[in-house]
Amino acid sequence: MTEQDTNPGYAAAMTELAEILEQIEGDDVDVDALSVLVTRAVELIRFCRTRIEATRMEVETVIAALDEPVADQTG
Repeated sequence: MTEQDTNPGYAAAMTELAEILEQIEGDDVDVDALSVLVTRAVELIRFCRTRIEATRMEVETVIAALDEPVADQTG
């Protein structure tokens, strides 16, 4: 299974993280499942950080393009 399969998108990852947090904070957290939940949360956090960084770089590229001169296309 690839990272793309387990991390479908930023919003879905954040939703899953919120669900994991709710489970971990609950009074009836299963100790046997705790390690699995924390491991998955770490995967999701890494995925979200990667997406944020990639988006930041894309935005910087777009903004930098604003400073480039526009080619004269009038012929």
